[in-house]
Amino acid sequence: MADTFTLKIIAPDREFYEGDVEMVELRTTEGEIGVYKGHIPLTAVIAPGIVRIHEPGEVKYAALHSGFVEILQDSVTILAEVVEWPEEIDVNRAEEAKVRAERRLTEHDSATNIPRAELALKRAIARIEASHK
Repeated sequence: MADTFTLKIIAPDREFYEGDVEMVELRTTEGEIGVYKGHIPLTAVIAPGIVRIHEPGEVKYAALHSGFVEILQDSVTILAEVVEWPEEIDVNRAEEAKVRAERRLTEHDSATNIPRAELALKRAIARIEASHK
């Protein structure tokens, strides 16, 4: 059995996950990161994507939209703005959000907030990808 550490994922409306894991993978604003026990202490900003929770014998997936991660040698805490299990995702709504964001990005309307539209697109894609796990 691999070494485990404690992972906590906390959202504003609930404690999403707490348990002993072998590894956690997520996307930060600096790129993808995988964390094992004994990782160098680090704090990072989360970017929209999939969080992969490697429990002994199983991998769980969730859509993680934004927040912060604190990595210590024997624990990881994720403070998430929004995090969802695949079964909690309304795929039709995510597909519609993706289409709307893509349309805003291609119309070149001067009133469009491009960074906001790009973030909406990334969140929709994360939801869609997580729903297929």
